[in-house]
Amino acid sequence: MSTRYLLGKLAGAATSLVLVVVLGFLLFRVIPGDPVVAMTRGRPVTRDQLAALRAELGVDRPVHEQFTAWVADALRGDLGTSYTFRRPVLELIGERLWPTVLLAGTATLLAVALGLWLGARGAWRHDSAFDRISTGAALAQWAMPTFWLGLLLSMVTGDLFPSGGMRYPDTPPDFPSQALDVAHHMVLPVLTMVSVVYAQYLLVMRSSLLEEKHADYITTARAKGLRDDLVRRRHAVPNALLPTVTLVFLHLGLVVSGAITVETVFSWPGLGLLTYEALTGPDLQLLQGVFVLLAGAVVLMNVLADLLHRVLDPRVRAS
Repeated sequence: MSTRYLLGKLAGAATSLVLVVVLGFLLFRVIPGDPVVAMTRGRPVTRDQLAALRAELGVDRPVHEQFTAWVADALRGDLGTSYTFRRPVLELIGERLWPTVLLAGTATLLAVALGLWLGARGAWRHDSAFDRISTGAALAQWAMPTFWLGLLLSMVTGDLFPSGGMRYPDTPPDFPSQALDVAHHMVLPVLTMVSVVYAQYLLVMRSSLLEEKHADYITTARAKGLRDDLVRRRHAVPNALLPTVTLVFLHLGLVVSGAITVETVFSWPGLGLLTYEALTGPDLQLLQGVFVLLAGAVVLMNVLADLLHRVLDPRVRAS
C-alpha cells in the first residue's frame, strides 16, 4: 500500500471530521425547543432567572461565539456539560458506551454470520425453495419498523424474557450470575436488531456469489473433479466475501447509532437511550458530543474498509 494512498485517505477522513463538527453543531441549533425552558419546566421561575440560566449555559451568545468556544473546548478533550444530567458529556458517554457496544456488537456478529450463511446457500441453490423462502423472509423482516418488531416480540414472548433494562437489581454480584442476567436481558433486543439487519448481508452475499458462480475459475475447478461443496467453500465464497467485508466494516461504524430505537424500546442503558433522552431536552451539549462520536466512528470504519479492501483484493492494488 503506497504512502500517498494512505495519506490521501487520512486527509479525506480529516476533512470529513471537520465537516461533521460543523454540521453537528449547526444541526442541533435548528431543533425546536428551548433547553432552558425544558430544564425549568414545572418550576416557578422568573424571566430574570431564565436569562441568568441562559447566560450560565452560554446559549444567549451569538452562534459563532458558541461554536468557537465549543470547538476550542473539544480540542482540549472537553465536550461540555450536559444540561439535563449536569455532568460532563465525556463521562456520560463513557458510562453508556460499553452497554451499547455489547448489545449492538453481539447483534452485528450474529446478523453477519446468519446473513452470510443464508446468502451463500441461497445463491448456490438459486431459485430453490430454500432461496425463495430465506430471501423473502429476510426482506419482510427488513421492511418492518424496528420499534414495532420490538414491541411485538415483547408481547409474544410474554414473561419468558425481560422487556426492559440490562439487569435485575437483586442479582447476586458474582460474575456468572451477572453475566447470565445480562444475557437474559439481551435476548429480545438482540433478536430485534438481528431480524431487521441480517437481510442486508444476505442480499449482498447472495448477489456477489451469483456473479462468481459463472466465473471461469469456477468452471475450471469443477472440471478438475472437485466436489460441489469444495468449489463453493474454497473458491467461490472467499471471492464473494470481498464486497461483504466492505459492507460489514461500514456498518460497524453504525453499530452505536443503529441501537437508538432498540435501546429506547427496551430501556437498554446505552448511547441510544442517552441520545433519546438528550433529544427530549434538547440537551445540546450531549447531542453534539454523541453525534461527533457516532460520525467519527463511521468515518474511521469507512477508511478501514477502503484499506482492507485494497489489501484483500489484488485487483484494487493494481489499479
